[in-house]
Amino acid sequence: MIAVHLHQIPPGETLSVMGEITGKELAVFGVEEAGAEPVDALRYALEIGVSGGGLFATGSWSLPIKVTCVSCLEPFEYEISSNEFALQKELTGAELVDLTDEIREDIHLVLPMHPKCALGGKKCPAQFPQRVVPSSTNSEVRSVWAALDQFNPS
Repeated sequence: MIAVHLHQIPPGETLSVMGEITGKELAVFGVEEAGAEPVDALRYALEIGVSGGGLFATGSWSLPIKVTCVSCLEPFEYEISSNEFALQKELTGAELVDLTDEIREDIHLVLPMHPKCALGGKKCPAQFPQRVVPSSTNSEVRSVWAALDQFNPS
């Protein structure tokens, strides 16, 4: 859980918060739901302040994960991160404000949808046949939409 007590934030200033989340506590971020597995701690560094009736936070986070390549089906490690994390949250009167849900959402936005080995810095061993495009010297190359060009809805 990434939470801050409002009384810790100096009036008119920001509070620097750095830390890491390890082990079973990482389950709250739900990367397993997206087919990823954390391999180390989630590290974060945030500047948190209060402005008007809301709390704001900016900073960075990083999380090393293991995912499976969609081409060769081999697992590889990759670090997801954000150096531009930012949020504005309305204060509800509670003295303890939890930022876990917002960081969880940011993590899920950065997770690769179709991970490939190249993300992890290695060449994928999967080989796929190359598509041969016909030469246009003697025949006209047809558009992939040519069949729809002939469509005449009545």
